[in-house]
Amino acid sequence: MTPSPARHMPVTVRMFTQRFSSTPRGAHLARHLAVHRLHDWGVPYGCDVSDVAALIVAELAANAVTHGRVPGRDFEMGLGLDGRTLRIDVSDSRGEYRPAGPGALASPEAGTVGGRGLLLVEALADRWAVLDRLPVGKTVRAELDLPIWICRADVGARRL
Repeated sequence: MTPSPARHMPVTVRMFTQRFSSTPRGAHLARHLAVHRLHDWGVPYGCDVSDVAALIVAELAANAVTHGRVPGRDFEMGLGLDGRTLRIDVSDSRGEYRPAGPGALASPEAGTVGGRGLLLVEALADRWAVLDRLPVGKTVRAELDLPIWICRADVGARRL
């Protein structure tokens, strides 16, 4: 008797990338488009995952517009849903202005001016990092581990 091949759950990788103007309006549109895309992928508006993703996109897009802006250059938001991980990437063209990275952020008690917004990202994301972007710039990536069940108003709970 030969062993049967291991059964694997099919993996659907969903990816979305969009460029936005480096303006407050561009940051606002990025947040709205992110939750809309997640809703299309089965993560409904108003659920915990959607709300957390919206906050992370809002913070990273605001940082790209405020600190990463290069005149005439856009910023880019990317979303990836791979199995049970949601990846949020926000890229800008300014590589020399870099956040310190996980675990090295300013604390509110320290009285420092920068880095407080990324404390929110660090608190909400399961992982985050700052990556080099080729040919120029940086990408701040945040990842969320998704629960097995996502609640949907139209069908109750569904397995993701």
